[in-house]
Amino acid sequence: MNLDPSALSLRAAGCCLIIDAARPVPHVLHWGADIGSADGATLTALNATSVPAVLNNAPDMARLFSVWPTERDGWSGTAAQEGNAAGGATTPRPLLVDVSSSVDSEGGGIISLSFVDSVCALRSQLTYRMDRFGVVSVDCQMTRDAGLGLPDHVPPYTLDAWRALMPIPARAVELMDFTGKWCRERAPQRTPLTFGSHVRRARRGKPGHDSPYLMALGTLSFGFRHGEVWATHLAWSGDGEYLAERLPESAGAFASVLGAGESLASGEVRLADGQAYTAPTVVFVWSDQGLDGLADRLHRRLRARPSHPRSPRPVTLNTWEAVYFDQDLTRLTPLVQRAAQVGVERVVLDDGWFLGRRDDRAGLGDWQVDPAVWPNGLGPFADLVHGYGMEFGLWVEPEMVNLDSDLARVHPDWVLGPREGLGPSSRHQYVLDLANPGAYTYVYERLCAAIGDHSVDALKWDHNRDLLEAVGRRGDQDRPMVHQQTLALYRLLDDLRAQFPGLEIETCSGGGGRVDLGILDRTDRLWASDCNDPVERLEIERWTRLLVPPELIGSHYGAARSHTTGRTTDSSLRLIVSLLGHAGIERDLADADQAELDLLTRWIGLHKRLRPLLHAGTWVNAELADEALALFGVVATDRRQALYVWAPRHTSFAGQAGRVQFPGLDPTLTYRVRVLDDLGLPSCHEVASPPWMATCLGEGVDIPGVLLTTVGLPLPNLDPQQAMLIQVRAVTVPPQTSY
Repeated sequence: MNLDPSALSLRAAGCCLIIDAARPVPHVLHWGADIGSADGATLTALNATSVPAVLNNAPDMARLFSVWPTERDGWSGTAAQEGNAAGGATTPRPLLVDVSSSVDSEGGGIISLSFVDSVCALRSQLTYRMDRFGVVSVDCQMTRDAGLGLPDHVPPYTLDAWRALMPIPARAVELMDFTGKWCRERAPQRTPLTFGSHVRRARRGKPGHDSPYLMALGTLSFGFRHGEVWATHLAWSGDGEYLAERLPESAGAFASVLGAGESLASGEVRLADGQAYTAPTVVFVWSDQGLDGLADRLHRRLRARPSHPRSPRPVTLNTWEAVYFDQDLTRLTPLVQRAAQVGVERVVLDDGWFLGRRDDRAGLGDWQVDPAVWPNGLGPFADLVHGYGMEFGLWVEPEMVNLDSDLARVHPDWVLGPREGLGPSSRHQYVLDLANPGAYTYVYERLCAAIGDHSVDALKWDHNRDLLEAVGRRGDQDRPMVHQQTLALYRLLDDLRAQFPGLEIETCSGGGGRVDLGILDRTDRLWASDCNDPVERLEIERWTRLLVPPELIGSHYGAARSHTTGRTTDSSLRLIVSLLGHAGIERDLADADQAELDLLTRWIGLHKRLRPLLHAGTWVNAELADEALALFGVVATDRRQALYVWAPRHTSFAGQAGRVQFPGLDPTLTYRVRVLDDLGLPSCHEVASPPWMATCLGEGVDIPGVLLTTVGLPLPNLDPQQAMLIQVRAVTVPPQTSY
C-alpha cells in the first residue's frame, strides 16, 4: 500500500485542484484559482481550515464532504453511489487502499485513487485528470469482487447510480443550465441557488433537445466577461443526470455541490463477480473570467485533441432543404454544378437514397441504394461530385428502423422494445438494438459497403427519436439497454473510422439532440439544430459555442423563408450567421438567379479568407446592459485581428446603445476598424450613423485599442433581423485624430 499523507495537487492555466489523500476517504481541499504549490505553510493552513464546525442536533463528528460522499460521512444529500445486492449492501464503505499521482511538465496531471468496499464487494478506481488548460475530468471504474469478505455465491450488485461530485464555495450563489426543444436547443435558464436539490435528468436515450448541457454555479450576476464560475458537463451520449445541491449543514467546509453522472434504469447495470462498470467521464471547468473564460478553456482542450480536424473545414452543401425526397441524377446535377461554381467543397446527399425511402414512413434499416431512384447506383452521382473536385457525403440513420422495411420484417427481434408489444412510433420509426451482435454486424457491413462502393468522404449521422421503453429481448427478460446501446454506438463509430481512416462524421440528432463531448470524441462536426432560421440560429449557436468551438458547428445558409419557423429574412443576415461556423448551404441553387450566385461566391470567398481566424481564435461576447443587443466575435490568439458581429436580438426600449466595448483586444495596440459590406449592409433605424463610421466602409478608421476595449464606441441602431460585420486589424502607424 502506498498512501501519501500529503495533499495531492494539480495546477494548470491559473487553475488548481488539491485533494487530501490522508483520510480513509479523500476529500477535495480546493478547486478553483491557483493558490500555488500545495506544500509548506499553505498546505498546513489549508488542511487546518478544512474541517467545519460540529452543529447542534447533528452527528458527533464534523461532516467532511469526501470524493465519494455517502451517509457514513453524515452527508444527507445525493450520494455518489446508489445500488444493492438483492436488497442488501445498500451502505457503501469505500476505503482508500492506494494512491498514485503524476504531474505533466506542461501543466496538470493525474491523481488516481484506489478503493476497496467489503460491504458492496467492489474494487474501484477513481481518477482525476487536469489538462494543461485547467479542465478537470473525472473517471471511475467499479469491479465486482465476491471475495471481499462476503460469503460464496453472492448475488450480483445492481448499480443504480454513480456520480462525480465536487464541493463549491459559498460565494457561488447563482445557477445556470439549459433547456430547449426541437429547433430551439440550448436555451439558458438562470435562478438563485436555493436550498435543496436542483436535478436535471435526461431519460431520452440521448442528451436530448432539452439537455442541461452545461450546469454552472457562479458568483452573483456572473456574465460573459466577469464573475467566478464552476461548471460541469457529462461527456456521454446516453441518459444522464446533472445536480446542483445545497443543504443547510453545507458540504464540509464548502456550501454546495455540483456534479453529474449517467442516469441508469433499474437493473441496467448488474455486476456479477469479475464484471466491471466504467462510468462516463464527467468534466469540470472553472473560470474567474465568466462564461467566456469557461468557453476558452473548453475550446482549447478540444482543439488540442489528436483527433481534432486539422484541415480547413470544407464549405458544405446539403441536399435536404434543396430537394427533400425528390432525388435523381437529373434533378441533382444542376445543384452540384452550381455548388461547384460558387465554391462549395463538399456535397452531402441527404435522406431518400436507399431502398423504399420515398417519405419518412419506410426504408430505415434497408441500407442499400434504391434502383427505382438510382438505376445505375450512386456511382454516377458520386463521380459527378468528385469530378468537380468536391467531397461526397451521405446521410444515414443507422440506429433506427421503420417497421415498413425488409430488415424489420426479417428481424423483428432486433427492434428495441418490450416483447409484449411496442409502444407508439416516433417519426414513424423505432430503435434498432445495436447491442445485438447480429444487428451490429448487419449495420456495420451495410455501412462499409455504402462507404467503400461510393468513395464516401463524409457521413451525416442522424438520430431522430427519443428512446422510450428501450429494452432488449434477452432470454426471458426485457433488459434496459440504453447504456449498452450507447456503447454499441461508440464501437460502431470507432470501427468505421478504423476501417476508413479519412472518413469524417457529422453528428445530428433531429438537429441538436445529441451534443456532448462523448459523441464529439468520435465525430468531426455537429448539426446544432434543424432550425435554419438565422434569428433563432444566432442564439442556438451562441450557446452551443459555450462548449463547442465553431469549426465543429455546421451552420448553413438557407432559403429566404425558413421551413421550420416560416420567418422570412434578408440574405445578409442568413449569410453572416452561416459565415461564423463550419459554413454550408441548405438551399436549392438550381432556382437561384445570377445575383444570388454571385453573392454566394463572395460569401464563400470571404469565409475561406476568414477561416484561419474563425476556426482558431478566441470567441468573445460583449457584456451589454441592454439584453436586446449583442456584440460577439472572434479574436486571434495574438490579439492582432478580430471579427465582430453587431446584431439586435430583438427591438429595444432604448433609442441608442451608448458606447459599446469591444472585448478581447489588446489596449496597447492601435486597430484599423472596417465595416465589411461583402454580404450587403444592414438597414438601420436612424437618420444617420455615428460620424466616426464615415470611413469604415472604405479603408477604415484607426482607433486606439484602449478606446475600443475600455471606453467603447457608439454603434449604429440596426433594425430587427439585421447584422453588421466589423473587422479589426492591428496597425503600426499612429492613429488618426479625426474620426
